[in-house]
Amino acid sequence: MSDELQSDLGKLARQRISKFRFQVPKERAQEREISKNTFSISLETAAKAKTADYLTVKTGLHQRLLDRLNETRFVGASDEVLEETVKEFVDRILDSEDLPLNAAEQRQLAHDLTEETLGVGPLAPLLGDPAVTDILVNRYDQVYIERFGRLEPTDIRFRDNEHLVRIIQRIAARVGRRIDESSPMVDARLADGSRVNATLPPVTIDGPTLSIRRFGKRRFRQDDLLRLGMFSPAMRDFMHWMVASRSNIVVAGGTGAGKSTFLGALCEAIPESERIVTIEDAAELLLDQVHVVRMETRPHNLEGTGRIAARDLVINALRMRPDRIIVGEVRGGEALDMLQAMNTGHDGSLTTVHANSSRDAVSRLETMVLMAGIDLPSRAIREQIASAVDIIISVRRYDDGVRRVESISELTGMEELTPQLQDIFVFKQRGRKDRQILGDYQPTGIVPRRVHLLRERGFEIPLEMFRGSGEG
Repeated sequence: MSDELQSDLGKLARQRISKFRFQVPKERAQEREISKNTFSISLETAAKAKTADYLTVKTGLHQRLLDRLNETRFVGASDEVLEETVKEFVDRILDSEDLPLNAAEQRQLAHDLTEETLGVGPLAPLLGDPAVTDILVNRYDQVYIERFGRLEPTDIRFRDNEHLVRIIQRIAARVGRRIDESSPMVDARLADGSRVNATLPPVTIDGPTLSIRRFGKRRFRQDDLLRLGMFSPAMRDFMHWMVASRSNIVVAGGTGAGKSTFLGALCEAIPESERIVTIEDAAELLLDQVHVVRMETRPHNLEGTGRIAARDLVINALRMRPDRIIVGEVRGGEALDMLQAMNTGHDGSLTTVHANSSRDAVSRLETMVLMAGIDLPSRAIREQIASAVDIIISVRRYDDGVRRVESISELTGMEELTPQLQDIFVFKQRGRKDRQILGDYQPTGIVPRRVHLLRERGFEIPLEMFRGSGEG
């Protein structure tokens, strides 16, 4: 490489990695309602480029780039200039060495070299596919993805453990984090909102791991989720009334159940006139309302300082004159502050909790309150939960890939030492056809106590939604 070209690369590599786009097949875009963005390099081209000649050329050129350039200088770069500069480098090498690659392989080579040197390497095609929601690297030669709610293996491979570690360290450095033998775990958020978790040995015995959870830029509304079969029309109407009437709501669900997406859809019913403060680990809620203050937690920096916890933000939010506080997910001691906010004039607050059922959500809240470090008796904690929370909605991803509201339950108070729950709507599974689960959303016939109270206050909530055989 000439000194001039090396200087150009060093100077211009000061921003983000080059972003490459891939063509999503039209049938899939129509079937799944995926964004119809056009991408310049196809996944099929990338697959066809994996010939022995191509891999030999790529490996050799990549090593030459690494030998000549100090990677610590690559803090960022203009996407367009970096792509063009690397392409120019590839063109010069191919012209001078007369290597047997066609035009498509040359374009793919320019892309791959940029990603290998400054980007996410072999993961680039997966990050270019908007249908991929999770990327799971179990080891350098074992990569899975979740697409359309289903896990599937890929033929993506890293060369070896060292290659995977280099990509992990590059991703971590981009967000000001460090991962090495002395600090073998990292949890971070990328600029696009994706959550990243990575581990190194000895934490993971079989080698480095990497998990990337991505968040689409498209917001799913209640009507979208209704069409996808997540709940019935009667359930949608009931949830709308509960949010609009300032009920305190907890959404419970496991990993990948769709809690955050569902929480965002619930927020549609919040009136425009209200001031909303949102608190999240990774700001992903997309709200229609204008009067919104978004707050985000911050992890420790490289020196181990500067952390801002969710509990700090909940306490601060109480001083900001919010009408509602929305916590993306309570995971620790902030649960106590959230419950106190619900009990002290901030009705209509919403949050999610990692739990597998409504009953489990109550137990999880109790455990997290204890994590606040305040010595409270169990009875006092349970009374606070029963007093603060009005509705618990349990969501679940079933094994056919469909996310459904499993139950909507009302907290009705305490009986001796136990918070009492009554189901208002439930999903009843009645069989299976091929891989698809069959079932119905059914009202239990119980009219919630809160509905009676709201009707007395003038809310014209129809009682018909609580009768009948349900829809689903």
